[in-house]
Amino acid sequence: MPATIAAWHRLVAAYDRNELAALVAEDCVFRSPAVHAPQPGKALTLAYLGAAMKVLGPTLSYQRQWYAEDSAVLEFHARLEETEVHGVDMISWDEAGLIDDFCVLIRPHRALNAVIEKMAAALSE
Repeated sequence: MPATIAAWHRLVAAYDRNELAALVAEDCVFRSPAVHAPQPGKALTLAYLGAAMKVLGPTLSYQRQWYAEDSAVLEFHARLEETEVHGVDMISWDEAGLIDDFCVLIRPHRALNAVIEKMAAALSE
């Protein structure tokens, strides 16, 4: 397992936002079907990932993972109340091992709508 992904799993399991900040590059871009345009910069990436950890973290489990030299795809499942969430995190990192691109895809449509609603609430706190 690549070191960046091992660090990602540790911080998700511990919900460690400090480790998250240390793992994300300044020029990182966050992409999600919940927002219609890429979200550039570390601050926005940290906001979205922090909210996602809060919303999905308690029930999040990774199922399968695929690795390349500087990227990985992690398949996950989570539950929001009665809604099953199935998705993938596509993560790439730079030469220093810092995440420079984080793309989330979620299905089914009902799950995406539930995530959007909960994320909006978490981001406004």
